[in-house]
Amino acid sequence: MNATYDLIGLNYNASRNADPQIFERLLYHLSPATNGLYLDIGCGTGNYTKEFAKRDFQFIGVDPSMTMLSVANAKTSNVTWQQGSAETISLPSETIDGVIATLTIHHWDNLEQGFKRLSEVLKPEGKIVIFTSDPAQMKGYWLCHYFPEMMEDSALQMPTLELIEQLLLKCGLTLVTIEKYFIDPNLQDLFLYSGKHHPGRYLDPNFRRGISSFSSLANETEVKEGLLQLEADIESGQIDEIISKYENNLGDYLFISVKKIV
Repeated sequence: MNATYDLIGLNYNASRNADPQIFERLLYHLSPATNGLYLDIGCGTGNYTKEFAKRDFQFIGVDPSMTMLSVANAKTSNVTWQQGSAETISLPSETIDGVIATLTIHHWDNLEQGFKRLSEVLKPEGKIVIFTSDPAQMKGYWLCHYFPEMMEDSALQMPTLELIEQLLLKCGLTLVTIEKYFIDPNLQDLFLYSGKHHPGRYLDPNFRRGISSFSSLANETEVKEGLLQLEADIESGQIDEIISKYENNLGDYLFISVKKIV
């Protein structure tokens, strides 16, 4: 994960901003207290960490990429930034009240070890809020029409909901709620499927540069050909028919709420 995000980290904030709606759902599911201590695992450049800090919640932002953390550190002084990962977080046992993990678990080297370590540092009944996508959801992205190999590789990266629940239980954690998230047309955090309602965004290289699937998984030839077809379909209006074929009720991403078993 380090190399990927060190590569895109300096330009990350050009397209990756904390989205108000996503933040409000993270806030709702985490329900933090102002006297608690929380982790943002895989915090990147700290966009969501900073939003929590603005509301006087105490956070530690953790990321393996020093490039990302250097950008994060320049943004705010009231957050502790720490290089590391979910698997290797260096904190005493049962000292953390809650954790957010936003679009990061597919980058962990060892998902079970990551959950185990987070369970160790969480206080009894501590919470984890995960924002991720399930492989089944990703197969319903219209991007699959234009970039099939990239999307297949991206979906293979994503842990299934069944695997997540299985590993959580092994690590003393339990899944509490699952909430579907459908892309809002006004989404401000421009991750992979953020262009669901704005297909022209994918024609912008700066937009693609902030998305790890395009930066590290994509085949250059497939992307070039896919973009040419996408541009042609936007001009002809054919894109509307393509998008309609992929409409579904699976949701585009998931908020997964987790609690430490006492």
